[in-house]
Amino acid sequence: MAELSTRPTEAKSTARLEWLLVALGIAGLLAAPFFFYPIFLMKIMCFALFACAFNLLLGYTGLLSFGHAAFFGGAAYFCAHTVKVWGVTPEVGILIGTAGAAVLGLVMGFFAIRRQGIYFAMITLALAQMFFFFCVQAPFTNGEDGIQNVPRGFLLGLLDLGRPLNIYYTVLGVFLIGVFAIWRIVNSPFGMVLRSIRENENRATSLGYSVANYKLAAFVMSAALAGLAGATKAIVFQFATLTDVTWQMSGEVILMTLLGGIGTMVGPMVGAGLVVTLQNTLATSGFPVTIATGAIFMICVLLFRRGIVGEIYAKLPGIKK
Repeated sequence: MAELSTRPTEAKSTARLEWLLVALGIAGLLAAPFFFYPIFLMKIMCFALFACAFNLLLGYTGLLSFGHAAFFGGAAYFCAHTVKVWGVTPEVGILIGTAGAAVLGLVMGFFAIRRQGIYFAMITLALAQMFFFFCVQAPFTNGEDGIQNVPRGFLLGLLDLGRPLNIYYTVLGVFLIGVFAIWRIVNSPFGMVLRSIRENENRATSLGYSVANYKLAAFVMSAALAGLAGATKAIVFQFATLTDVTWQMSGEVILMTLLGGIGTMVGPMVGAGLVVTLQNTLATSGFPVTIATGAIFMICVLLFRRGIVGEIYAKLPGIKK
C-alpha cells in the first residue's frame, strides 16, 4: 500500500522535472543567438527537426526508410522555386514545401507499406533515387547548379527575415511547432496504435486496426515534417541543391537518430547537434568528417547501443521517453 501511495507523487515529480527541463531548453534557445553564431544554430534546428520527423517513423512505428532525403530535399526545391520564381512570401513557400513533401510521402508510402523489413527499406531507397534523378533532369531545379539566391523576404509581409535575429526566431518558432506536433502525435491514441504496430503488428491487426492505413498515415506525417525542416532550411541558406536529395542525406539522418537514441523525443535532437557540430568543427581542419563521424558511431554502437539519450533513459527509468 505504501508503494502504491508513493507512485502518484513520483509521477508528479517526474512531470514537474520534465516541464522544468523543457522550460530551460526553450529559454536556452531564446538566449543562444547572443552567444553563438545564429546560422550554425539554425542549421542544427533544421536537422534536429528532420531527425525527429524520421524518428516518428522509425522509433515509434518501426519502419526504416532509406529515402527520407526525398522529402527533405524535395520540400527545399518546392519552397525555393515558389519563393524565388513565383514570388510568394516565405511562410507560404514553407507551407508549399511541406505540402509537396506530404504528397510525395503519400505516393511513396502507398507503394512502400506493402512490404516489410528490408524490402520496405529498399523500396523507399529506390523511389528516393528515382526522385533524385527527376531533380537532376527537371528544368525548375537547374540541375547541378540548384536554385540559388532565394530571397528570404518578409514574414507575413512585416518581419524582415534578412536580419539575423528575425530569421533565427522564425526558425525557432518553426522548430518548436514541429517538435510539439511530433510530441502530440506520439502521445495521442493514434501514437499508441503506432507503438502497438511497432511491437506486434499481427496483434494490432487482430485487435481490428487497419495497420496499412496507420502505417501510411505515419509515413505521410513523417514526410510532411521532414519537408517542413527542408523548406525552412532553404529559406535559411537561400538555396536548394542536389545534396539535400542524395541517398547520403538519408544515411545522415539515420545516423543522427541512432546516435541520439531511437524512440526518444530528445535523442534525435542530440544526435543532430552532435553531427552538425562535428561537420562545422572539422570542415576547416583537413581531417575527414566521415572518419570522425564513423568512429563516434562505432563507439556508440559498442558502448551505448540505445544511443546517448537512450542509455540515460535506461539508467533513469522514471523519465518518460
